[in-house]
Amino acid sequence: MTHQFHPTSLREYDVRGIVGQTLSADDARALGRGFGTRVRRAGGTRVAVGYDGRLSSPMLEAALVEGLAATGCTVLRVGLGPTPMLNFAVHALAADGGVMVTGSHNPPDYNGFKMMLGHGPFYGADITGLGTMAATADWESGAGRVESVDIEDRYVERLLDGFDGRAFNIAWDAGNGAAGRVVEKLAARLPGRHVLLNTVIDGTFPAHHPDPTVEANLEQLRAAVATQGLDFGLAFDGDGDRIGAIDGQGRVVWGDQLLSVLAEDVLKAVPGATIIADVKASQALFDRVAALGGAPLMWKTGHSLIKAKMKETGSPLAGEMSGHIFFAHRYYGFDDALYAAVRLIQAVSHLGGSLTALKEAMPAMVNTPELRFPCSEERKFPVIREVLARLKAAGAEVNETDGARVNTADGWWLLRASNTQDVLVARAEAHDAAALARLMAALNAELAAVGVEAVSVGH
Repeated sequence: MTHQFHPTSLREYDVRGIVGQTLSADDARALGRGFGTRVRRAGGTRVAVGYDGRLSSPMLEAALVEGLAATGCTVLRVGLGPTPMLNFAVHALAADGGVMVTGSHNPPDYNGFKMMLGHGPFYGADITGLGTMAATADWESGAGRVESVDIEDRYVERLLDGFDGRAFNIAWDAGNGAAGRVVEKLAARLPGRHVLLNTVIDGTFPAHHPDPTVEANLEQLRAAVATQGLDFGLAFDGDGDRIGAIDGQGRVVWGDQLLSVLAEDVLKAVPGATIIADVKASQALFDRVAALGGAPLMWKTGHSLIKAKMKETGSPLAGEMSGHIFFAHRYYGFDDALYAAVRLIQAVSHLGGSLTALKEAMPAMVNTPELRFPCSEERKFPVIREVLARLKAAGAEVNETDGARVNTADGWWLLRASNTQDVLVARAEAHDAAALARLMAALNAELAAVGVEAVSVGH
């Protein structure tokens, strides 16, 4: 029987929708049939499946498993946990692919699926291809086995493998997301004093929205660090693949700043290595990597794109402004916020023992948060092409890796098309407020020229 996915649900990096409106059990079943077929046709048979703490996840996981088994695949159910635990399971159980049922950091009524085929990402045409297969029921058939595998303790063990960090006093905020139980087990095994916040997995997210890159969501963490005199605080998104952090003074240590600390530690072990960051990252990070003898590489935003670039360049470490941190050094190369947390504790131990001092030593930059401007699917890429053409004609210094990143004496500004939403994304960074105002004026002039209203629609 053929199946039609909602046109908005098959995205660049994942499948996502509002449960009961644009995402259903039938979608999960069809996705299982399609993905299972891809695994079978690639010569594989074993697929690991996990799910996050959203209220709709058990229902979607059951339908997904049914679809996978119907293609003749052996399904290894690893149960409730963070996305990186599912990614680890694919490696540890020698599976041929993995599917995670997760809505990541989206509101509670959303859910979706993240996939990996073999050890590589599954994105773009792979995902749209599932829609084509469903429309014609181009699926393999069989009767696959389904088994449950408890991987959680093995995962925690792997996170701690080779740990040589000091004892710190740390607050951990799991945001009621899927990483809660793993955070509890991990903190219990680490030296030092650990204050745990919101580790009860609850898909209604009662404490706050589980997105650690939005400063408002770090208030509880900040309060815990301040009142208990802790060294620093760590926070995780809804499915545990993005990290946020604050220092002992409650200041946010942003994704590119965390990468700077982690890079310094990694470059001691792998001198001259390529360190990758996305186009939204601070110039201070790229300069710091170069000063430490590394090879900084600016790349496109998007975890699948970054993973592919890491493989191509042999990079041991990469990161995104959004808090995705990828370790190939002593790890598997996927984004794992829990592993990043362990490595951050080690890096701070190796680099003098104070995250606050490391933050203090970073150059003071003035920058905007990520600004978003509504722009239709059809229009967003042509707008960027138009802006690039005009900038080049004017002789501007432009990096075209992902949209337009323009360097001036004041600093830089970025305008790119989002791969996942109908928006243009912008950001600017300068050495002082007056310079930032000049950069924003230049950016707004470009937006005005293409008829996009220069209004920030939230962080």
